[in-house]
This record gives sequence, C-alpha cells and structure tokens, in this order.
Amino acid sequence: MSTGSGQEAPGGSAPGGAGPRLDEELGGEPAADRGREGREDRKGREARASRQSREEPGAADHARSAARAAGTAASELGALGRVGWRRMRRATRAHGAGETGLAKLIDLTAIGSAGDALITVSLASTLFFSVPTGEARGQVAVYLLVTMAPFAVLAPVVGPLLDRLRHGRRWVISGTFVLRAVLALVMATAVSGDTEDPFKLYPAAFGVLVGTKAYGVARAAAMPRLLPRALNLVTANARLSIASLAALSAAAPLGAGLVALTSPAWALRLAAVVLVVGAVLSVRLPARLDDAPGGTALLTSDQPDDPDAFDPLDPLSLSTPPGGPEEAAGHGRQQAREQARVRTREEPLGGATSAQRLRARLAASRQRRAEAVGPAVVRALRANAAIRAFAGFLLLHLAFLLRAEPFPGPDTALIAAAAAAAGVGSAAGASLGAMLRRRPPELTVLLTLAGVTVAALLGWLLFGLVAVMAVSVAAGLAQTLGKLALDALVQRDVAENVRASAFARSETVLQLSWVIGAGAGTLLHPDGGLGLGLAAAVLAAALALVARSVLAGRRARLNHLG
Repeated sequence: MSTGSGQEAPGGSAPGGAGPRLDEELGGEPAADRGREGREDRKGREARASRQSREEPGAADHARSAARAAGTAASELGALGRVGWRRMRRATRAHGAGETGLAKLIDLTAIGSAGDALITVSLASTLFFSVPTGEARGQVAVYLLVTMAPFAVLAPVVGPLLDRLRHGRRWVISGTFVLRAVLALVMATAVSGDTEDPFKLYPAAFGVLVGTKAYGVARAAAMPRLLPRALNLVTANARLSIASLAALSAAAPLGAGLVALTSPAWALRLAAVVLVVGAVLSVRLPARLDDAPGGTALLTSDQPDDPDAFDPLDPLSLSTPPGGPEEAAGHGRQQAREQARVRTREEPLGGATSAQRLRARLAASRQRRAEAVGPAVVRALRANAAIRAFAGFLLLHLAFLLRAEPFPGPDTALIAAAAAAAGVGSAAGASLGAMLRRRPPELTVLLTLAGVTVAALLGWLLFGLVAVMAVSVAAGLAQTLGKLALDALVQRDVAENVRASAFARSETVLQLSWVIGAGAGTLLHPDGGLGLGLAAAVLAAALALVARSVLAGRRARLNHLG
C-alpha cells in the first residue's frame, strides 16, 4: 500500500484542497461563499424582522401607546378642570357674593343638584318611548300623575311649615339633604337584589322628590338675606341656576358610568354620600339666614341701593310695589276694613261647629296670602304658567311628532337632539339672566313670553327639522329666564312671613301648567306644524292678557301721579 501524495485522505476527501476544486469543476459554489451568503441571509432576515416589528407593533406596544395617550388626555383634562374650577369660584364670589355668603348657597345648590342627578340616572331604567305609540301614551299618563304627586303636599304642607320655621332655616335646609340621603340608601337596598322591591323604591322616590322641591322653596325664600348690594335678584337666581346646570352636567355622566360598571345601587350610595356633605355644609351657612324667634326679615326693597327697588319715575318699572302709589288712596280705611274682616273670620262663631271654625280660619289664611302677593307677581305667574305649559306640550308632542314625520335620522337620536336643544336653551337663559343686572324683572317676563310666542309662530310657518330644534332652544331659554324673573319678583314683593308659601304655590301652579301642556301634547295627533300653530295661538292669547294687565297698571299709576 503506497502512502504517497496521491493517496486519499480519510473520510473520502482529496488531499491538498481537492474538495473545493472538485466542487468548482462540478459547477458548485465554494463552502466559504456558502457560509458568507448564509450569514448575509440571516442578517437580512433579522433586518426585515426588525423593520416589520417597527411597522407593525404588537399588542404590548399598542397598550403602551394607549396608556401614554390616556395619561396625556387625563393630564390635559385635569388642567382644564382646574382652570375651569378656579374661574367658576371667582365668578360665584364676584360682586360681593363671597362676603355675604351667597357663594356658599351657590355651592350648596351645586352639591344638591349633583346628588339629585346621581339618583335620577340610577333610576332611569324605564324608557317611555321604547314601546309602541299606543302603549307609550298610557305610560306617559302615569308619569304625569307621578310628577304631580309631590306638589299635593308641597303647597298646603311644606310651604306653610317653612314659613313657621324661619328661625331655623339652616337646619331646615340641612334636613332636606338628610331626608334625601336616607331615602337614597333605602332605594339602594330596594334595587340591590335580583328583583326590585316596589314597596321601598316608589315611596322613597316620592320622598326624594318632595325633599328636592322643599329645598328649592326654602332656598328661594331665604336667598334675599344673602343678596349683595351689587347684584339684583334675577342675577343671583341665575348664578344658582348656572351652578345647578354645571353640577348636573358633571354628575350625570359619572352616575351613568358607575351604573354601567357596577349597578344602580352604587350610584345611589354615592348620591347619599354627596347629600350628606350637603347636609353638613347647610349648617355652616351664614347665621344671618335665620330669624331670631319672632323676628322679621329685611326685605330687599328696603335696601336703599337695591337695583330692584321700585322707582315711580322709571318708565321701565312696570309693577306696583306693596303700598305703591296706586294703592295709597284710601289704603288706611281699606286696611282697617280688611283687618276687621279677618278678625271676624278668625273669631270663633257662636254655635258654629269645629269644621266651620276650621273653614273660617283657612279662609282668613287664604285672604292674608292673597293680600301679601302683589299684582306684578300675579302677572309674572300667569306668563310663566303659559311658558311652562308650552314647554310641557313641546316635550311630549315632539316625542311623538319626530317618530311620525319622515325626518332624517333614527327616532331616538332626534328625540335626544330635541332634548339637548332645550338644554342648550336653558343654559343660555341662565347665562342671559346673569347678565341682566339692571333690567326690571317685569320687563324680562313680558319680553320672554313675547319671544317664545314668536318662536312658536315661526316654527309653524317654517316647519321642518331645523325649525323644530330652534323652537326647542327658544322654549328652554324662555322657561329658565321667565322663572328667574318670577322668583325675583316673589323675593322682592312678597313679605317674608309668607314667602315660602308663595313659592310653594307658584311651583305647584307651574307644575300643574306643565302637566296640562304635556297632556295636550300627548293627546294631540302629530300632524306637521299644526301643534306649533295651536300653541302659538294660546301663547298669543296669554301675552295679550298679561300685556293688558301691565298697561292697565301703568295707566292707573300715571293717573294717580297726574
């Protein structure tokens, strides 16, 4: 066996690089080239994978990006919220409201509105218009009866009770918050189980409505005691309304989200916590809000610099104050006769039964209340009743009209848009009222009724989706602005010992007007702009009556001065 240079190496490969040469002769590539190309292929694949990972991020990258975006948005919203909060605090304390304590009452109103919004959202599980039209009308009738139920006790019970408790207004206001907080917890237990407990839920809901209305009456009756001299009553009432709307706008989405994530019971529990905070803050209101036992109030018209004080030389002052010029002639004799008649009614009648004596005392009480309310309040109440009836009519009539007319868009979205338009109008009315610092409330009421009459007439003549939304805005504006002016007149012209009763009765009249209008809107068959035309005719008649009364009062005053 030879072991020379031509001998094959072990493993079958040729010595001296014969393998690579053989690969080249057979048309193959050298091993070194193949290794280099393999490394280049791996690098290329890694580069492509890196580019692909950058172009198409995975779930983790998406989550991180979303978290960064959410954090940025939350930071910006927080900054905007802090700026808005500071501006709102400055606005509520402007023009002396912080010194007199009006700002504290504004804050308390916002807290109460937030609690009421949470309760409303937690109980808003029944939609009247998710059923066929015939069934919806029956449910609306039940709803209207339910809305009137609290007023059955508001005027005859709550109003006179608040008048008798003027020396403890802060505790009365705090009691309305405590009542609502306790009832919110009762409702939370009623809806926390698998099935609702109607024997707990509905009486508690009724009590919450009564407590809310009682707070509104007590607040309106007491607010003139906290009025700074730089503001008039319409502006102060407008600030309270704006605070209420802002709290509703903030609390309603919060409550809806809490209901969606947990259950209505937790929204009701949160409402109870908010209302307990309001109860504590109520006691910390200024002490000047209370009367001393047997004390009397300082009426706003007695303040020398009050912009609402009656001036007989002002041509825009359309009302006659208590004891004004047109009542001066023979006032002493008339007052003596009225006092004698009241004493006669109050004295026990010989041989009369207890029921007759009770009726006599009630009649005397009604007579005193009628004498305490001036003609300007009566005119403003009539105008606001017409506006409130139109608002109720529009709400229910449009709910059926938008389903019947071939307007573009789903029915639910159109109804929501109409409700949002009314909300925008209400906010605009509150803002406009805050700017009317030197306008007499009588003129505001008259112009508001005239404006909503023109809006209804134009809605009939130019009937369409845009016209319907514009009328909704006008109705919301008129309802809010007219109510602000009416409250200012009651606060200015009605004696404080019957002011809460006057507010309770005015609220009852307005709610009854709303129910009547809503009932008419439910019963009237939707037929294009016919409903708006009929509403415009009714509003025009009310405007004529109010304007006639105003002109008659002015003529009597001018004749007396002449």
